[in-house]
Amino acid sequence: MKNVFIIGFANFCLLFSTSIFGQLGYKNVQIPPVNAAYPFNECEPSIAINPLNNDEIAAGSVLKGYHYSLDGGLTWASKKMSSTYGVYGDPVLQFDQLGRLYYFHLSDYPKGVHLDRIVCQTSETVKGKFNQGTFPARNGEKVQDKHWVVIDPKTHVVYMTWTQFDAYDSADPKDSSIIVFSKSLDRGKSWTKPIRISKFGGDCLDGDNTVEGAVPALGPNGEIYVTWTGPKGLMFQKSLDGGLTWLEEEKHLSNQVGGWDLTIPGFFRANGLPFLMSDMSSGPNQGTLYLNWCDQRNGSENTDVWLMKSTDGGNSWSEPSRVNQDQTKTHQFLTTMCIDQSTGDLHFVYYDRRNHTGKATDVVWATSSDAGLTFQEEIISERPFTPSNKVFFGDYLGITAVNGRIRPIWPRMDEGKITLWTAIIDTEN
Repeated sequence: MKNVFIIGFANFCLLFSTSIFGQLGYKNVQIPPVNAAYPFNECEPSIAINPLNNDEIAAGSVLKGYHYSLDGGLTWASKKMSSTYGVYGDPVLQFDQLGRLYYFHLSDYPKGVHLDRIVCQTSETVKGKFNQGTFPARNGEKVQDKHWVVIDPKTHVVYMTWTQFDAYDSADPKDSSIIVFSKSLDRGKSWTKPIRISKFGGDCLDGDNTVEGAVPALGPNGEIYVTWTGPKGLMFQKSLDGGLTWLEEEKHLSNQVGGWDLTIPGFFRANGLPFLMSDMSSGPNQGTLYLNWCDQRNGSENTDVWLMKSTDGGNSWSEPSRVNQDQTKTHQFLTTMCIDQSTGDLHFVYYDRRNHTGKATDVVWATSSDAGLTFQEEIISERPFTPSNKVFFGDYLGITAVNGRIRPIWPRMDEGKITLWTAIIDTEN
């Protein structure tokens, strides 16, 4: 099935892959691991394509993984991230339109408190010559967790939202989780003071009753939109003045049946956290907001991938439509989406069990070229894998698309070992 050669030393390695094809012909390429003393390496991946050179692709993985390709994802180099402030997972990678690479992650600063800040490191080269990083102001010993980012393609302002815990994993009803916001006006050099944008909080147990999964998106005139989930379901916030003021109260969009901490056989846990994206292309759907998530409204044995959209800045939303087109009562889960801003096409990646009776799992890529009216799906993994519920497998997958170049990224597990993969998908504009 595969012919791979790995050349490595210390924490740096290069992988050459040939004749590795997905079930329907998409070449699968393993991304080489980073040698780090952490048992759950290579999960929770993030991936980004340089808009100035689409052959340059950057990726991150838990706990300290940085990976890059100079040839469109055919071969990769990997090395371990480091920072004065510590590196502790939840990588989020993005390029701005000037080609600067941003790597956001959690912190384990020896002189601070574990997870007390979100760190932003930047590099002017995809080879990853990162600075030591900056961060929004910490809030005492409160835990800062699960951030997502959007960068304005015109102004290069960076917007970030995340969850703040009074005390992580605390069952004390006096402790709560909230959604906070900060931005950088100077491409990551400094950050505004974080402000609370959720009126309603959640608990601190990192489960269904915790507010989490805050993802920012932008409108064509610089509007800021944010969605997240928690005890009240899928929620929506917006600001029309650059984040200075927000709605007095977040808007409820939909219930998330089964919560966001979904139960999937064989998985340690499987989040259905939402992803909010906006069409910033020059196409007919410019400004449309898309919200993608998973839930179990069709039954606890039938997890599905959902999409709803707004064409009026979040004032009204469509009814949820199902992305996975199967007629089975099986699990499709851990969805992530992106938009190719050159075309406005939507792209999704998720795990899928429609073809199996047990815990065997495929990876599926879905796409829509008509603003989510119809979807096409294809299996892109070379073969199914079977996870172990004794091994933490991460909370999300990743996907990026620029100029018809689509690169999903996902972990798979074989005999309890996690490996990281991408598929070579190129379409004509």
